[in-house]
Order: sequence, then C-alpha cells, then structure tokens
Amino acid sequence: MLLRPVIGKLQHKRVVLASSSPRRREILSNAGLRFEVVPSRFKEKLHKGSFAAPHAYAVETAKQKALEVADRMHQARAPFLGLLPAGCPQKDLRAPDVVIGADTIVAVGGLILEKPVDKQDAYRMLSRLSGKEHSVFTGVAIVHCCTRDGQLDTEVSEFYEETTVKFSELSEELLWEYIDSGEPMDKAGGYGIQALGGMLVEYVRGDFLNVVGFPLNRFCKELARLYHAPRAPGTPRPVQHDSIPAVDTFEDLSDGEGGGSDPARASGGLQAGGARPQAPRTQEADLNGVADSQPGLPAGLLELMDGFKASKVLLTACKLQVFDVLKDRGPLSATDVAREIDASVGGTARLLDVCAALGLLDKSDRGYSNTETASLHLASDGEQSLHGLAAYHDGPVWGAFTHLGRAVREGAAWTPEPLLQGPHKWSTEATLQFMRASHSLSKLTAQHVATAFDLSPFTSACHLGGCTGALAHKLVQEYPRLQVTVFDLPEVIKLAGDFQTDAQPSERVHFVPGDLSSDSLPPADLYIFCSLLHDWPNDRLHGLLSRISGSCKPGAGLLLAELAPAEEEDEASGAARRPPGLRTLGVGRGPRSRGQYRRLLQRLGFQDVQAARAGGLLHVVLGTRAPP
Repeated sequence: MLLRPVIGKLQHKRVVLASSSPRRREILSNAGLRFEVVPSRFKEKLHKGSFAAPHAYAVETAKQKALEVADRMHQARAPFLGLLPAGCPQKDLRAPDVVIGADTIVAVGGLILEKPVDKQDAYRMLSRLSGKEHSVFTGVAIVHCCTRDGQLDTEVSEFYEETTVKFSELSEELLWEYIDSGEPMDKAGGYGIQALGGMLVEYVRGDFLNVVGFPLNRFCKELARLYHAPRAPGTPRPVQHDSIPAVDTFEDLSDGEGGGSDPARASGGLQAGGARPQAPRTQEADLNGVADSQPGLPAGLLELMDGFKASKVLLTACKLQVFDVLKDRGPLSATDVAREIDASVGGTARLLDVCAALGLLDKSDRGYSNTETASLHLASDGEQSLHGLAAYHDGPVWGAFTHLGRAVREGAAWTPEPLLQGPHKWSTEATLQFMRASHSLSKLTAQHVATAFDLSPFTSACHLGGCTGALAHKLVQEYPRLQVTVFDLPEVIKLAGDFQTDAQPSERVHFVPGDLSSDSLPPADLYIFCSLLHDWPNDRLHGLLSRISGSCKPGAGLLLAELAPAEEEDEASGAARRPPGLRTLGVGRGPRSRGQYRRLLQRLGFQDVQAARAGGLLHVVLGTRAPP
C-alpha cells in the first residue's frame, strides 16, 4: 500500500504535521508526503482514568493536538486576509487544508506509560517492562479544515494502531547504562526502539514503525480507503476527497475509524461502523452537494501571484527592526513594539499578526515574541543574521523588479543596475549595502563551503571576490596550515575591516586589492570563486574562469560555490522541491547545475572534478589543474 497514487492529488495542498517528533517527520517524509511542521501547544494533561482503554487516551490526545494547531493557524490567518485586494482568493500562505496529530503511548497491565520525568522515573518504567510483553498504541487524528464565512469548520477522522513488544530480562547494569545514555528521557515508555533501545527488545508483533512513532502501514490503508472508497451501484456520488477541494477547503491527509468524543468536533467525522458521511461541501460542489466536473482552482498560480505580499511583510519587519526589538525581550504587546519602532499601534498590530501567520513570530496572550529562526536569521545581531541580505532585497533588488516590464521591453538584465556596473561605480552607501548582503550570506554558508571537500592538501588559497573575508576566516579556522588571500576591489577592501566574522581575526588572512577582470591574480595553490549573490552572465563567467584557469599552476585547485537551482533536488537526502526564488530569475539565464560546472571546468583543463551538494542550498565543485 503506497501513498504515491494520491500524492499527485495532494500536490498543491498544504499538509501540516502537528508534531515536532523527528521520527514522525522522517517516517512521513520517507513515504513521499510533502508537509510542514507546526508543533502543537496542547498541554497533554487529560485525565487517564476517564478513558475506558489506553488507546482512547492516545486518540483523544492526538485529536486535541491537531485541533489546537488548526484553530491557531486559522486565527493567525484573519489579519492576513485584510491585505488582499478585493476579488482576490482569501487564502493565507499558512492556512492549512489538513492537520495531522499523533500520540504514542506504552501500556502494560492497563497502566499508561508516557515520557519519564527523570532518571528514576525512567528506571521505574523500564523495570516494569523488563521480561514482559507490553502494548504500544499510536492514536492518529486527521483534521480536514474548511472555512465558511470566516469561520473554521473541521471534520475529524481518527484511528489507532497497537503493536506488542516483549522485553528481555534486563540487568541492573544494562538498565542504568541505557538510562545514562539519555535516550529514554524523550521517549514514551522510556525507550526508543529505533536506536539503543532496540537492544532491550526480544521480539515485536505488529507494525515496527508504530513503535517508532507513526503507524505508516495503517495510515496508508486508511488514506487509500478514504480517497478511493467504492460506492454501491446506483447510489448518488458523494462529495469525496477524491476531487481534491480548492484552495481554502481541505488539505491532503485523511483517515477513518470511529468519531471523536467531542460531538461538535466529530459530527462530520467517520462513524463507528466505518461508513463515512458526506464531507463538507467545497468550491467544487454545486448547491445540491453533487461534485462539479470542472477542474479545481490553480492553487499554485494563485500562491505565486500572492507571494510577493509575504516577502514584503518580512522585508518591512526587518527594515523596522521588529525582530531586534523582540529578541530577548518578548513577549511584548503591539503597543510596546509600536513605541519602540515609532509606528502606529494599529499598523504595528497588523504587521505583527501577519508575521505570526507566516511563522516568523509566536503570538500568545502575553504578546509577540521571536521564533528561534527569527532571532537567529532576522535580528540584525543574530549569529547567522540575514538582515543585510533582507535590506538588499528590500532596496535595489525590489526596485529592479518593480520595473521588470521595462527591462523586458528593452532587453535589459533583471538585476539591480549598480550590481551590473560593479562596486567601483557605486556610492559608499551602495557599496556597504551590497557588502552587508554578501556578508550575511557568506557567514551562513562559509562552514558548508569550507567543509564540502577536504582542502587540507592545499597550503595557500585565494578567495576571488572574497568581500569581507567571512569565508577566509572560516577556512583558516578549519585548516591550520592554510594561508588565505582575499582579493577584491579596492573600494571593498577599504571597507572590509568594518565587518565582524564569527571567527577571530587571523594573521593567516590577507586582503589584497585588485580587479578580477583585469589585474594579475595573487599566486595560490587553490583559487576559490563563490557566485552566491552575483548572478554572472554566461559569457562573463566563462571569461573569468578562463582567467583563473590561466593563473593556475599544474596541480592547483579551483573551488566553485553557487546557490543551487530551486528545481534540483538532493536525491541523497530526498529533499522536497522548493518553489523558485529570485535566485533563479537573475540576468536572463537558467541556474547552472553541478553537471554544467563540472563540464565547464573539464573544458578549461581541470581534471578529477568533484561536485557536492552542501547545506541543502549550495553546489560546491572542486577541480585540479591538469599538467600541460
């Protein structure tokens, strides 16, 4: 039983997993499901004694987790709708179609064992399981979300899976060795079968993945039944999820078995006998509830048309330093933030609400606070801040794309005009703006570029267009024998000292001014060229690489790094395809693949050319200059 037959129907639907469990994420990702993670804030404090069986407790907890995320995302959606012009589809980029909740428990003798609170609690749990059979239950709830007149309607489908596990007789030494490993502390029942805990298990009867955290086999069967349920001859065709609803109705996943304990929530769900009532009417249904034969709305196109609004919200919040205000100080009220950024309370509240809807901020009764990502990447003083890159996109890049129609008519490049001219023609402020953007991106990618290959055989390197030296300092940190020269325009070198890097300043990093297009290159065993922010046209890139090749002695290396094309998937990691970004819309050329770079270097006389994907967003290519 595979998810693949319905994946195509779910392609443009937003599936949300209401769990931060890496094990559940891995199981569903390996099955080919595309989803996003929004951890539930539901407090798991249901009274266990009020449930007739352990599995009922797991199912109800899973349902409440999913409903909390669905409600929270729906509430966050409202302020974003006000940004849409009249007539546009009212769909928040974060609005879910389906939310999946899951909860795994261990039960022995009718007693429910969840996660241990400390080592002694873990010892009590594992001692109780020693030499005995116990049951592992995972409750799963799938909440289909539909918006009617601004109100959230939900249909809940539920099921559970049971697996029997037998432990060996555990010695005290083995018990404490396992407990001291730290693994039991975040695992139901105090053990993880997929890791060290597997050594405690004598046998398993049932679904192994259910013990890991998610019953994939049962999930697939339920999903297939829900989407492809047969109907008796002559019966009217109900509105099924087979005709996937439009943008603001259902999401992708559904399951079926008994309804929930909350009649208001579960009245639209599956009944105890397995029969599924008619789903809430969608935009593809007519007034009589009969499915319309017309194709669904082009959700992908609508999202592309709407996407610039989310970008502008993010860039504006960065410009107003919202994330700086909230870092280490949140939660703050909208009034407090408005006072700090010198803005109106109403406008600030709307901006903060949309940032929360986009997942950039957390919103609670106490106010707004940064997410971990916002503090790390959007606050200007974050360790890996992209604040400079955001300012660059909000300034020259946004301006260039505002006049894209003129550029198309005139045949001009799709890039900021100063970037085409080069920093030697910029004002000091424009040069700094570009350097801040480059520095942001270099700090974020330096570790990945420096470690994509083993560069220890090289003793000298020259980073061409090295700007602030962020990569150079990371290289000397990684390779104690390496001396690195940063080669860039005099205007850039003059300002480079104003930028801080994560690494301490090193005497093995040297800055040399010069023009890559015309001046002689400093001698080195390894030349490095990173096209991360520049978007070189093919003819200019080939010319630059030819000059570099001419400066390479036999045995010298050339290391190239570039942001990867959005459509190029990392087959090794199974990374999901990303939507195309501005990086793919540079100066009118398509993004270059690792294979294209490999062939280019081979034509320039480099041999033993290796290519790697680094950090999920980069290609890095390394070639060695062949002897004459």
